[in-house]
Amino acid sequence: MPEPLYIVFDIETVPLPWESFAPSQQEFLLRGAHSESEQERRKAEMALSPFTAQVICLGLQIMETTGDNTWTLRSRGAYAVDPSCTEGELLPEALEDGTPIYRCTERTLLEQFWKLLDKYSTAHLVTFNGRNFDAPFLMLRSALYRIRPSRNLMEGTRYRYGGHTDLLDELCFYNPQPVGATKRYNFDFYARAFGLESPKSHGIDGSRVAQYYYEGRLLEIAAYCLADVAATWELFLLWYRYLRFENT
Repeated sequence: MPEPLYIVFDIETVPLPWESFAPSQQEFLLRGAHSESEQERRKAEMALSPFTAQVICLGLQIMETTGDNTWTLRSRGAYAVDPSCTEGELLPEALEDGTPIYRCTERTLLEQFWKLLDKYSTAHLVTFNGRNFDAPFLMLRSALYRIRPSRNLMEGTRYRYGGHTDLLDELCFYNPQPVGATKRYNFDFYARAFGLESPKSHGIDGSRVAQYYYEGRLLEIAAYCLADVAATWELFLLWYRYLRFENT
């Protein structure tokens, strides 16, 4: 029987300012990168590590079921990090469709996330690549702020964990390979393969998030993040109906 509540989430990240790192850290990050293009590639990759990047958007969608394999939307929204905000401040805005967006600091974003998971402590989590990226990123960024997570998002082992469906793990059958039937693809590829609309088809993707952020286009980032969340849920429904078995 399905869990009563499912929380789908996704984050967007950007590298921390280069000047915020000590010379020894800068040397470490660029070690062995001799050409300018290689150095720029290294700096772009900083967005993937919680020690060199920050969360600038968190999109959430809470789904509720009565147990008959039908779900209804309970709530959805996003937190967007605005450098002009003060700690604890939540400035409400809305997308054109009325979806709430809250501008805040990264610390406040993290605190709100853990409060939500504490409130819905038995909710089942749904992500795409969350076990490899979103979950450890959120936990480690929280530790850097001296915030204790209300839930261990990395509980379990690489091949067995409960309370969380990472669709990338499921679609690779926990056995990702460079070629073959369990080859690992990105989210855009899976979405298109299953006939779902990819959020990447609307003019923004992960490679442009930093540019949008520094241009102050927070609502566009939030809309993109929430589109990822919605598509993740649609992909989850397909997996749930056709590939999930009772012991998974």
